[in-house]
Amino acid sequence: MTLTITNIKRPNSDTTESVTLENGVIKGWNLPAALTAEGETIDGQGGTVAPALIELHAHLREPGQTEKEDLASGLAAAAAGGYGTVVCMPNTVPVIDDPAIVRTLIQKANGLGFARLHPAAALTKGQNGEALAELGYLKDAGAVMFTDDGRTNENARVLRLGLEYAGSLLDSAGKGMVVSVHAEDASLRADGVMNEGPVSEALGLPGNPAAAEAARVARDLEILAGLHAQGSKAHLHIQHLSTARALELVRGAKVRGLSVTCEVCPHHLTLTDEALRGFDAMYKVAPPLRTQRDADALLEGLKDGTVDCIATDHAPHTRAEKERDLLDAPSGIAYIELAFPLMYTRFGQTLGLDKLLDLMTAGPARVMGWPTPALEAGAPGDLVVLDLETEREVKPAEFRTKAKFTPWAGEMLKGWPLLTVVAGQVAYRQE
Repeated sequence: MTLTITNIKRPNSDTTESVTLENGVIKGWNLPAALTAEGETIDGQGGTVAPALIELHAHLREPGQTEKEDLASGLAAAAAGGYGTVVCMPNTVPVIDDPAIVRTLIQKANGLGFARLHPAAALTKGQNGEALAELGYLKDAGAVMFTDDGRTNENARVLRLGLEYAGSLLDSAGKGMVVSVHAEDASLRADGVMNEGPVSEALGLPGNPAAAEAARVARDLEILAGLHAQGSKAHLHIQHLSTARALELVRGAKVRGLSVTCEVCPHHLTLTDEALRGFDAMYKVAPPLRTQRDADALLEGLKDGTVDCIATDHAPHTRAEKERDLLDAPSGIAYIELAFPLMYTRFGQTLGLDKLLDLMTAGPARVMGWPTPALEAGAPGDLVVLDLETEREVKPAEFRTKAKFTPWAGEMLKGWPLLTVVAGQVAYRQE
């Protein structure tokens, strides 16, 4: 099938062009009408075209928690957010630690016609941190990453074995599999429900200190350094970095040449612990919202390249769960379909369009060792067309995710996707 998108502009260009996709790849730009007449043509409405976004950290809740989200709702939401590829986390019921579950999820997602799914598999059986899962078989089934996300890998020896084993599972380019970690020391975090500091003290709520993240990042980096000294190809990816101190540790590790990458989430850039003063559990996340100083440091990390990519940690829950008090409510915010508009509106001028797109496309691809997304002929037909000019109100009732509530409800944002194409097929089109 041939698809031509007309009336579009490439990033930082005022020239209106058209692009044609055929058999899942980009066929060419501004092709003669005779070569595009038999296929479908879509007006890009003057939007800016870019490679489709890549999400390395989303909770799609299937299997077992489909009252919160399922593959259809989650991948539809991702496509509406401009994402062509999503890596889903394994903390489901049952845990994604069985090759059969990986294959089933991929097969089901392929039939939906939304964003492409790449499952992450559990690093340990049942995510219990005690015994490694069958990593080789999980890779063969299609898992692209190993993580006990949601758990904190308290057993350092097991994490070391997992990093070593995953590093030996090489791809065609000789790169080992990524091990992704939720970097918090559970004993330091204890029962903290928000950042430890003046706000938690004023509210009388148990705090989660910044040291919980920094201490765990320091431990994991030392494990990684020891493996590298022995020639291992282990690759550590640190999820949802939230503190200035942990960022400093990652920056130093990169200077040392360690194979470590990290991600930052928009909620840690745009919200702080001050949001918890209303005792609203919508703002309860793990790791917690930190201080403005931490948020500013993370933004600098995006600018100077210490942070490799932006991920959302899309974590849908039912409204009833998030309406519990702060002590009992689950952690998480679901906003995969407004992540780019939020980042573009808040930080588009500070970061620049090219840098922001890199953090949400090529950056995630580099973490995973995937080919760099591109707009040239022959590149995969994964594209997003963005409206960088028109402001639209955030209306949670119109979300495709099942979690139809958000901290940014009512805000006016620009940068909304008009069209998302995955493998040459329309996955989302703005109504």
